[in-house]
Amino acid sequence: MDGRDRAIMTLPTPSPRRVAPKENSTGKSMEHGKVEQGSSFFGIVLKTGIRLILREIFALAGASTPVTPDEDADLSRLGLQSLAKRDIGPLAIVGLGWNICNSWSAIAATLVISISSGGPVTLLYGIVLIFVLGGACALSMAEIASVYPTAGGQYHWTSILAPKRYSRGLSYCCGSINFLGWIANGAGFIIQMPVIILSLASYLDPTYIPETWHIFLVFQAFNIAFTVYNIFLMKRTAWVHDIGFFLSLTGFFVITVTCLARSGRKQKDSFVWTTFVNESGWSSKGIVFLTGLLNPNFIYSGLDGAIHLAEECTNASSTIPKALVSTITIGFVSAFTFSVAMLYCFTDLEPVLSSPLPILEIWSQATGSSAAATTFVIVLSSCGCFACTGALQTASRLTWAFARDKAIVFSPFLCKIHPKMGVPVNALLVNWALIFALGCIFLASSTAFNALVATSLILQQVSFAFPAALALYHRSQGAAAFRRVLPRRKFSMPPLIGATANILTMVLGLLALVFYEFPVVMPVSASNINYACVVLGVMGLFSVANWFGYANKRYRGPRLD
Repeated sequence: MDGRDRAIMTLPTPSPRRVAPKENSTGKSMEHGKVEQGSSFFGIVLKTGIRLILREIFALAGASTPVTPDEDADLSRLGLQSLAKRDIGPLAIVGLGWNICNSWSAIAATLVISISSGGPVTLLYGIVLIFVLGGACALSMAEIASVYPTAGGQYHWTSILAPKRYSRGLSYCCGSINFLGWIANGAGFIIQMPVIILSLASYLDPTYIPETWHIFLVFQAFNIAFTVYNIFLMKRTAWVHDIGFFLSLTGFFVITVTCLARSGRKQKDSFVWTTFVNESGWSSKGIVFLTGLLNPNFIYSGLDGAIHLAEECTNASSTIPKALVSTITIGFVSAFTFSVAMLYCFTDLEPVLSSPLPILEIWSQATGSSAAATTFVIVLSSCGCFACTGALQTASRLTWAFARDKAIVFSPFLCKIHPKMGVPVNALLVNWALIFALGCIFLASSTAFNALVATSLILQQVSFAFPAALALYHRSQGAAAFRRVLPRRKFSMPPLIGATANILTMVLGLLALVFYEFPVVMPVSASNINYACVVLGVMGLFSVANWFGYANKRYRGPRLD
């Protein structure tokens, strides 16, 4: 195994012996397809998507940003005190949420999973399925956030909605899941930076073979850089989220249109919309599809990012729901459009699967230009910088909120906000140290680190399911019981739609908990096994130890009674 095999991919990839053959499981050629009328159909999809995205942007840009004087009073009634300054407006909070998810670039960075686990069918229909399920998550959380916009998010809502007898235990469990998920998320986001940059270096200089320690060093350099930026510059440059938002969307438009315009031969409609590729080794197409959903699910990785900035957001009770819904809507349109375009544009699957960065090979095939492909990768890495900055910002606010509630060891140290910087410096530094430690895992085993990245998605979806299940419980008790815990609010759903959204949120949590722990390829070996269950077990031990060693006697979540 050479250095390239050892170092590059951050998610499980097919072993070399399973590189795609010239024909797929349907017997159809996967090489150069003939141009069909599907391009005109795609033109309609692209124009519609652009109109939807622009409409959302203009609506948000024109939104007012009043500071509601009762917002901090509402927190006080829950027993919470926020020392943060409310200086994030509607467009900035949407930009933050978008930069973290960055749906089209998330697809680009993790495309190889779907290509080998179901191919175009998993990618396109998986995005549609995740849009429905992820949209249900966003609606469920938006409804609760419109009443309780707190930095604790899901675990605070669990504390409020759960019966008093179970409130502390359930909310601590949800909070631990969310906290650990965001630490893993931060590591998973940052690792993409060295992967992208060193893959580009290898592309430009084929004699260069990235080693594991190269990736580790670049990972730690970015970890330091993003942490330093969050400490010293974030509050002074809140507009950075706006820039990231517009850069990402501009990059999406330019890359999509350029690839479509410059690709000489395109795949057939039948390949793009109906081809199922199974290079995973699993005999069941259902398992292949469900494990391959990991790639589409990444379009909403960090969906709750805006929620944890609620206490720094103006008019949070209406702004946070808008941020969630906008992230879901724009994310689906951009990710689906981008995916369709890339599937039409690439011509040869074999080099795509064997590439350390598959999207780079796709762009090279589509444009026929190494300069264009290089430029696109630079745009992708720039989007990654904004995503990592936002992810560390969000993770620090969740750590700070958890410490404010005395739920984690060293809480008195972690719950402080720096008087001059206006940010939780101690929480940022501790998160940096934890992410540094997780990066060390990559030196020992990239496979174990890959499991850590997948685990962040599992924990995210499970944390969404906690408040959704409790909201469904209160709905089942009747309208009056539901209104007691979620009174008149700025964002509400009809009872049937609300219940459906709650159920689908739990379905996605269960799906992620089960199928994202399956091995991506078969047969299983030490080099490709999915260690997600082991990672979850270690995290569970940490949470239990912290509960009995510290939080059990101190932690109190917000309550209405």
